[in-house]
Amino acid sequence: MSDKPENFNGPGDFIDLLERSGYSWPKAIAGLTAIDKASLPQGTTVLAFHFKDGLIVAGDRRATAGNSIMYERCDKVIPIDDFSLMAIAGVPATAFEMARILSHNFEYYRRSQLQPLSTEGKIRALSKLLKDNMGLAMQGVGAVSPIFASFDKKEGKPYLYFYDILGAQFEIQTHTATGSGSPVIRGILEYEDLWGDKKLAQRDLKQAAKLAIRLLQTAGQFDSATGQARPEDKIYPVIASITGEGYQFMPEEELAALFQESTKRK
Repeated sequence: MSDKPENFNGPGDFIDLLERSGYSWPKAIAGLTAIDKASLPQGTTVLAFHFKDGLIVAGDRRATAGNSIMYERCDKVIPIDDFSLMAIAGVPATAFEMARILSHNFEYYRRSQLQPLSTEGKIRALSKLLKDNMGLAMQGVGAVSPIFASFDKKEGKPYLYFYDILGAQFEIQTHTATGSGSPVIRGILEYEDLWGDKKLAQRDLKQAAKLAIRLLQTAGQFDSATGQARPEDKIYPVIASITGEGYQFMPEEELAALFQESTKRK
């Protein structure tokens, strides 16, 4: 006699395993007040775009709750696997939980199926988590608007996706940004891609990183929820790249040098 439960349908993925084990996202919080919402930390602003060798993903470091600055060293660009990053805008607690589940999901699939999850599978996994989180998102207390960046080793090309808070995903061919400071920098990104010295996809890593620093500094000028770099406190944006070699975060020393170069007046 088999010891497997009657509803066992094979290994599936980690999210299926969680659901079979009784895990589920909270659907709503009864009696939530406006004061409660205002006390929840929020994270902004993140951006991503294609550059010559792959994708660059960047974010500021500030987390706010209402008009209060809660934290100035929030990491909004999160590794999911060796070739995938998630950039988050919204409630960090929800976003970090999604990132942990995705990371375990991808690793569970790799070990159980003896092969990595496909890019399409990765994209849909995040979409499902966002859809399951719809109850809290609609209340305004658990909303997450992520960017997902991944390099497909089999196809030898990068993929960049933007999601809305309900889980709809949109493939991005050039650039994207989300968070409260994003309206300002989306226009700059479009201008740089159309009329800059080079198209975004033709720039090398250094050029792309310098642009990302300038964009986040600009967003911070117009949006109080977006933190600017503070060299005196060694606070710089988080900048990472994804290429065929995997993801790589820029070290603080390199960011400091790039910041000095990128903010010099000509």
